[in-house]
Amino acid sequence: MTHDDPSPATGAPAAPASPPMAPGDEAPAGTPGTGEAPCRDCGGTGRIDGRTCATCQGTGTVNVGIGGA
Repeated sequence: MTHDDPSPATGAPAAPASPPMAPGDEAPAGTPGTGEAPCRDCGGTGRIDGRTCATCQGTGTVNVGIGGA
C-alpha cells in the first residue's frame, strides 16, 4: 500500500497537509518567493509583555515575500 492512495471524492492523490499559517504570515511555508523573517511585532522573541506573540504565535518568525519585481 502506498501513501498516494487516491482521494475517494476525486480519485486524485490527497494533498499533503501544510502547516497552519500564523496571522503574520503572508503565504504558506514553502511558497516560492517567500522566506522566514523575524516577526516585526515581537522582534523575533516570540513574546510580547510576557505573553505569546499573536502575530507569529510564539515562533518569533513569519513567512513573508522576499525580493520582488
